[in-house]
Amino acid sequence: MCIAIPMKVVQINGNEVLCEYKGVRKTVRGDLVSELKVGDYVIIHAGFIIQKVDIKDAIETIRLYEEIENL
Repeated sequence: MCIAIPMKVVQINGNEVLCEYKGVRKTVRGDLVSELKVGDYVIIHAGFIIQKVDIKDAIETIRLYEEIENL
């Protein structure tokens, strides 16, 4: 099973996309998803963005993960 944490797009350079979650930055490929922009939240698998996530859903998911971390 894989748990996907939404990451925020912070920089786009062609098909290379820099994403961040809690200070951890990762450069991934954006070939599979169209119309990416800085500020979008995305799900990443195997180094590729596979899905954009609605900002409200992303923030709620992150909040729930942080709640679990604090148990």
